[in-house]
Amino acid sequence: MSLALGKAPELVVSQWFNSKKNLRLDDLKGKITIVHAFQMLCPGCVSHGLPQASRMHEKLSVDDFNVIGLHTVFEHHAVMGPEALSAFIHEYRLTFPIGVDAADTKSPIPQTMRAWGLQGTPSVIVLDRHSNIRAKYFGRADDFALGLLLGNLLAEASTEIAAETGHIQGGAQCDADGCAIGHKDR
Repeated sequence: MSLALGKAPELVVSQWFNSKKNLRLDDLKGKITIVHAFQMLCPGCVSHGLPQASRMHEKLSVDDFNVIGLHTVFEHHAVMGPEALSAFIHEYRLTFPIGVDAADTKSPIPQTMRAWGLQGTPSVIVLDRHSNIRAKYFGRADDFALGLLLGNLLAEASTEIAAETGHIQGGAQCDADGCAIGHKDR
């Protein structure tokens, strides 16, 4: 895992599957976003990455998390086009939004893959609720480590939301100095 704090460059996607609109990072703000970068012919993607993305999509709250796929092809371009990807998505019953990383006319490396500095597939990129890259995993991402990171980001988001709104569930009050349980006089 590498930590790479900083604003995520915009997704450059030529086509979306399982989404009624073209998703942009602004559409994902306010929630923690997990991006699974994959290729259909990548054994690690098929055996580990995509099943992990599917489990996360099924188990994580849609109020707190976005799970999206990024089909980023840097080899075997001729056999991994949109028609093949559509059949793959259907056969593997993938229900989360999947974007096709836009090709780069000057390089075999697609545009988002290059901009995000991905090493290959499978890769998992975790964005906080402000679309900052908080972690990148290359290869098999450990479920426990990923879950711990997501739990920490969710707690961080809850604290930020409480500070922004001035209250915490259960009657706590927050101001610039901190949060107090049930009252504000400190």
